[in-house]
Amino acid sequence: MDTHMHYLLHHLIETGAARTPERPALSHKQDQVCYGELSTRVQQLAGGLRDLGLQRHERVAIYLPKQHETVISLFAVAQAGGVFVPVNPVLKAPQVQHILNDCNVRILITSHARLQQLAPSLASLRDLKQVVLVDDNPPSAHAPYSVATWHQLQDAPACSAPPGAVTDSDMAAILYTSGSTGKPKGVVLSHRNLMVGAQSVAGYLGNRPDDRILAVLPLSFDAGLSQITTAFEAGACCYLMDFLLPNDVRRQVTRHQITGITAVPPLWSQIAALNWNDETASSVRYFANTGGHMPRSLLARLRTLFPNAQPFLMYGLTEAFRSTYLPPDQIDLKPGSIGKAIPNAEVLVLREDGIPCLPHEPGELVHRGPLVSQGYWNDPEKTRERFKPFPGQAEGLVFKELAVWSGDTVTRDEEGYLYFVGRRDEMIKTSGYRVSPSEIEEIAYQSGQIRDAVAIGVPHAALGQAILLIVTVPATLDSAALSIDALLLRCREQLPNFMVPHKCIVEAELPRNPNGKIDRRLLAERYAEFFDDQSEPAHAEG
Repeated sequence: MDTHMHYLLHHLIETGAARTPERPALSHKQDQVCYGELSTRVQQLAGGLRDLGLQRHERVAIYLPKQHETVISLFAVAQAGGVFVPVNPVLKAPQVQHILNDCNVRILITSHARLQQLAPSLASLRDLKQVVLVDDNPPSAHAPYSVATWHQLQDAPACSAPPGAVTDSDMAAILYTSGSTGKPKGVVLSHRNLMVGAQSVAGYLGNRPDDRILAVLPLSFDAGLSQITTAFEAGACCYLMDFLLPNDVRRQVTRHQITGITAVPPLWSQIAALNWNDETASSVRYFANTGGHMPRSLLARLRTLFPNAQPFLMYGLTEAFRSTYLPPDQIDLKPGSIGKAIPNAEVLVLREDGIPCLPHEPGELVHRGPLVSQGYWNDPEKTRERFKPFPGQAEGLVFKELAVWSGDTVTRDEEGYLYFVGRRDEMIKTSGYRVSPSEIEEIAYQSGQIRDAVAIGVPHAALGQAILLIVTVPATLDSAALSIDALLLRCREQLPNFMVPHKCIVEAELPRNPNGKIDRRLLAERYAEFFDDQSEPAHAEG
């Protein structure tokens, strides 16, 4: 395949098949698929989907754990001209029903067992016409939709190109964000969004054909999907993993000599608590963080565990796929920074009136460029709130380029490096101040006795919101050995008085959302009435 044709999502696999057809592309458990075979299977399934009547831009949901069929389905849908909707496999029937209904899914690819769990919900979906079962088990009788099997579709004539004149601005995927308020929203991504993202991230990570990349994040999560696309962009092999325990990650790294891992901070915290030997960790040449603030103590521990690895700290939002990264050579020079814009993106820090902020002045992170998505599916109001023309464009332009307003508050130093302050909807408003949770959490992590820390604002009669710090301890430490008084004393010594937590609670585990991040919204709901009977804060105000 000519390199100038490298612009649609499925071209990633076709290019690998043309260059190195025998090179491993995808691995799951004991099975490995090379680029040549993967390309053939994608084309066959794309042909089968076309035979089912899939039309251009129609939505196809994939509700499966990470396995070969999942990845083949994603790329086959795109190649057939459809739009893939990856559904996190940990979601239950009501959440799946919302996603399928919200974006009018026409075809669902799943397993027999998952179909049985969803059956009562699917009956009410008027747009669902077809189910494809990957395990070929017979379906229930009298279903309001037709059922085909994976092997039936794989036997169809191959589809080598999507119908019509598909360009890189066409829809390719809809990813549902977990969100901090309300039900998940569907972010519409084009072929261009996904391709530019793959090229940009693979470029600064230095991905290469001999990489072995471990995919531990859900494929419904933008960073999880990026593990697949960046691997294929580089001609590398991606190892699919649905882990149950952190030990599983260590075993996979050892067995396959993994070279690259990207994870969210709660998972990194669990991985860092394991005992790694030099031989086990020696193959890892980079590790990356996304989906939240990486505590400095955790970063230091990971750098010790993986002495041959370069750390990449990344920031992104689903609405723009990826936004910033901090190069490894700046980790010690710019502690706490989320870096600068990734290649082929511009990141601005703006005041509410759209004027650029001065150095160290807090403002909203605004992202522009080819990674900006096409808005929220079927939600013009929320799309208008977040996607707006950015200031500074040429006056003569009739059609203004849209940027995405992240809702995140950041600052920029004199050299242009960005620092995350907090999400607007997570900022704590206490005693007339706006407080970033991450500043409080960082102090807790520095104690060396904390595995997870979350600071939330809880309604308080006198203060508006009081600060509640919720922590867990490492498995190696008895929770009774943690001194709450000593932890709060550390906060008092290092934080202004209005930022000191009013109470600290130790929990065995913290709730996670489907992407593995700590569910702050659920914790806020759980403790919403915590200070109802406590009119005075727990620490002195003097």
